[in-house]
This record gives sequence, C-alpha cells and structure tokens, in this order.
Amino acid sequence: MVHLITELSKYTMIILFALYTYQCFSALRRDVDPEDQAWKFRKQVIYLYLFHLNAYAVLFLSTKNVDLLKFYLEQAAFFAAIQLCYGIFYRRASKLVVNNMCMLMCIGFVMLTRLSYDHAVKQFWIAVISAALTLLIPFSVSRVRAFRNLSWLYALLGITLLGVVAVLGAVSHGAKLSFSVAGISVQPSEFIKIIFVFFVASMFYESTEFAQVVKATAVAGLHVVILVLSRDLGAALIFFVAYMVMLYVATRKLYYFAGGLLAGAAASVVAYFLFNHVRVRVVAWQDPLAVFENEGNQISNSLFAIGTGGWFGMGLNQGMPYKIPEVKQDFIFSAISEELGGIFAICLILVCVSCFLMFLNIAMQMKDFFYKLVALGLGTIYGFQIFLSVGGDIKFIPSTGVTLPLVSYGGSSLLSTLIIFAVIQGLYLMRERALEEEERRPKRGRAARLEAEGRAGGGAPEREKAPKKRAGKRKGRIKSHEKTIHGTKVQDIE
Repeated sequence: MVHLITELSKYTMIILFALYTYQCFSALRRDVDPEDQAWKFRKQVIYLYLFHLNAYAVLFLSTKNVDLLKFYLEQAAFFAAIQLCYGIFYRRASKLVVNNMCMLMCIGFVMLTRLSYDHAVKQFWIAVISAALTLLIPFSVSRVRAFRNLSWLYALLGITLLGVVAVLGAVSHGAKLSFSVAGISVQPSEFIKIIFVFFVASMFYESTEFAQVVKATAVAGLHVVILVLSRDLGAALIFFVAYMVMLYVATRKLYYFAGGLLAGAAASVVAYFLFNHVRVRVVAWQDPLAVFENEGNQISNSLFAIGTGGWFGMGLNQGMPYKIPEVKQDFIFSAISEELGGIFAICLILVCVSCFLMFLNIAMQMKDFFYKLVALGLGTIYGFQIFLSVGGDIKFIPSTGVTLPLVSYGGSSLLSTLIIFAVIQGLYLMRERALEEEERRPKRGRAARLEAEGRAGGGAPEREKAPKKRAGKRKGRIKSHEKTIHGTKVQDIE
C-alpha cells in the first residue's frame, strides 16, 4: 500500500510543480491584469502547500518517524510567516520572488529530510534565523543612499576576509573554503561575492573612464587571485564572470569583454597545470567510467541516478542517492532527478530561470545606474551559480563544487542567497515607489499649462502675449516702408 501511494504521489508532485512553474512565467507577462496576476501568485502559494503536504505524507508513511509530523508543521508555519511578513511590511514586494524563495527552500527541506533528517533540521533552523536577519534588508536598500559611496570599504573588507581564509582556512576537497567561529563553520566567499558586486557597481558609478576601469580591474583581479591561491576555483570563476558582465554593461566596450575572456581562458589552462585537484576533476569529466573507482566515482553515480530516475522518478525514498558521496551539497540536483524525475528537475531549473529573469527585469528598469549594476551583478552570480551546479551534475562541465542556491545543504550558501533575494526585493521596492510617484504627478495638457501660467502671472500667459508684441513690431515696420508713388501712398512689403 505504501509503495502504491508513493508511486501515485510522484505524479501528483510533478503536476503541482509543473502548474507552479507555469504560473512563474505566466505572471511575468506585461499584459497581465494586476488582479489576475495576484490570483496567479495565490495559486502558487496553494501549489506550494499541497506539494509540501504531499511530500511529507509520503516520507512519514515510508519511515514511520513521528518527528516528521512536527517538522512538517514547523516548516509550514515558517513559510506562512515569510508570506505574512512580506505581505504586512512590504506590500509592494515582488510576490514572485517571495514565492520562488519559499518553493526552492521547500524542495531543499524535502530532499534533505529524505537524505538525512538531522541535516534537514539543522538547515531549517539556519533558514529561520537567516530569514529573520534578512527581513530588514529590503527596507535598508530601498531607503539608504550611502551604499554607492563605500567602494574602497567594500574592497578592503572583501580582500581582508579572503586573505584570512587563505591563511587560516580549513582545507576541504583540496581547497581552503571556510573557518570555524564558535564551532560554526563559515564560508566567507559566499558573502564576499555580494560585497564584491557592490564594490564594482560603486566604482563604475563614479566613472567608466580608462583609469577607473584599471583600478577596478586590479582590485577585482586581486579577489580572484586570492581565491585561486586558496584553490577555491568555483568561487573564483563566479567572481570573474560577474565582473566581466558588469564591466561590459557599464562601459559598452566589447574589447574589454573579449580581452577578459581571453585572460580567463589562459588562467584556466594555467590552473590545470598548477593544481592537482583541477586535473582530477577534468579527468573525471572527460571519461568518468574509465576512472570509476577513483576520480570518476561521484560523477558516474550522479549520471546513474539521473538516468535511473527517467522522466517521472523512482518516488521519494525509493532511490539510492546516498551512493553519491557529496549528494547533500554539490549533487542534490541528481538526487532530485532520481526520486522526483526529469520533468520535475526541468521545472526546478525553469523556476530558477524565472528568478534570474526577474533579477534582470529589475536591473533593466532601474533608473539609478548604481542599483542597475547591483541588480545585474547579483542576478549574474545567481544565474551562473545555477549553471555551474547543474552543469557539473549532468557532466556538461567539470564539477566545480558549487551548491544549488536555497536547495543544497549549507548554512553560508543559504544565508548568502537569502541576502541576495532580500537586496533584490529592496531594489524592486525602490522601483515600485518611483513608478508610483511618477503616476501621482499631474499630467496637464497645453491648455491647462498655459492657464496655470496665466494665473501665476496675473493675466494672459506669456506665450499668448508674445505674438501680439511681434505683430505690433511687424506693423511698425510696414508703416516705416510707406512711400508715395504718383501722389498715392503705397506699402512696400518686403
């Protein structure tokens, strides 16, 4: 009976998530009526809670773990609290961003609960604390104007923290990624990438002249070099791509972008010969089955999981995702594909893409150049991180050890992504407030404007007086040209 319910539930979850995904792109259309759009967002919330209930019902029936019921209720209350807080304090906030944020965390909680209940509980409480900490960020971003004036403070803070990790960081999979504070492991590069975006945006807001570009490039290059020395090549690649995109958009000079790509390609070749773990990942990417016992074990099992799941998946708790060593962090997309199916995995990618498109849409509509670059930079970081994570799992590119935002296990990754979403919400609030103020401005026609000018001047408007003055002058000129021909006065008009 449990197997039958599990088998049926996977189709239900696919349908619910597919409907949710459809609403993501349907709500992005410009010709959607505001009331219709609000109804689409409400349907997304309904699909979210139905999916959540379905998933935990299956997990409970499979494991008979009573603690899952309490855990489910805590999560439901958490999602309701996020929806309520944004509805009360930020009424103009983007409902799509809020819904997607909750949906992605929901999928992450479900998969982590299936993989490791203890890790899921830990991730949940990190999410609760992170959501509370980031709740004030939209207000700060939309109201405080000093962020654009702190370029060198951003640079100093970022380089210092990266330097601390390079010297004192703990080695994980051949790279120095984190250090511990009061027993809590922190990965600073997850937060420095946000500071880095603000640094680049503030530099190019001041000027896009060649000298300014050289300064910005030197500091950005120093960030990347420290990351390379720490062997955190995934983060170095994210920093590099974000800078190149922001540089091109700010300057509109293609040769900057082309030169940067060539330099990045050359640096990748150098990194291949310098670092052994880079060569290991490239070998595993080229032919994982040939080195299955060693380098290719993880990527091979990832491909087996994706292939086993097919289009509709094995069902929750029916697969073997634990055969992938780093399944909770780097390869959670493979576990999702195995148990929830390829259709569900494609919808997951599309939901992430809808977030990315929303970020770009906000960037294009921002009038302030600084905040336009901030939205673009954060959107690039988010989108490129999705590409690296999913691309490594499906063997499209070599694995870079990058997590899937809001879904993979990892406190630093979760908090930094929630900060990115909160900053984007602040920029969205700023844009909505500017549009509202613009709509409130009175739109007067020419007659109303002239009438207002006339009232202000106490008489006829200046533009109505001017023609009379010009006519008087013209009449005077005509009289001055009167002359007598054969005793008759004639006007000589020229």
